[in-house]
Amino acid sequence: MLAARSLGLLLLTSLMTVGGPQAAFAYRPFDSTDPAVAEPGEVEIELSPVSFRQSESGQTWIAPQLRFDYGVAPNWELVIEGQGEFHRGSKGVMVDNAVFLKTVVREGTLQEQTGPSIAIEFGTLLPGINDEAGFGAELAGIIGNQWSWGAIHFTAAATLTRDNRGEMFLGSIIEGPSDWTVRPVAEIVYEREFGTSTEVVAALAGVIWEAREGLAFDFAVRQAAVDGEPETEIRIGLTFAFSTR
Repeated sequence: MLAARSLGLLLLTSLMTVGGPQAAFAYRPFDSTDPAVAEPGEVEIELSPVSFRQSESGQTWIAPQLRFDYGVAPNWELVIEGQGEFHRGSKGVMVDNAVFLKTVVREGTLQEQTGPSIAIEFGTLLPGINDEAGFGAELAGIIGNQWSWGAIHFTAAATLTRDNRGEMFLGSIIEGPSDWTVRPVAEIVYEREFGTSTEVVAALAGVIWEAREGLAFDFAVRQAAVDGEPETEIRIGLTFAFSTR
């Protein structure tokens, strides 16, 4: 319960600082991201109240998963994220905690300009609660473009894990037209941790429903092979945005 209470406190704090809704979004329900950031003074909350994972090690409830984005300056965004996990027969943990800065280095179609948008995200991996001791670091490059038929975004990241090992991440997002109220989305991911046998290949398919300006719901199923073992995750969540101005 400590994981849920800690993330709940972060969510409550963010809600107390904000005002009216805006249209800017980060990206649920993906592992990778897009080359866009919140406008200065805007807050974006990506929240999954509950998701579910089934793997060879058993069932895991993810509750909650939270990402907090805040526009600190033009083309700059602060990101804080983490999630609570509850395995059957064990105490809860708080994992994947991190603080990042994300900046747009080239304005493109995602900023209503021409050509591809390019962004960089970098920051620190933080210790977890009851798991994931130590610190790490990550640097990611993101490129994306959108057209009338949809959009494609590609993320490549290099990580120094909390165990002081190198890790690489490659992810590609494909989505339907942005003017559709409900648009289909998909993602392909490859991860490799060096110095171990850990390798992940995953595919995700789902939908994003933009209920109104500043509010979107998502549903997706992610099927992965983790060191050759099957893993299925059902992701359900929402994204909403506010302005502090």
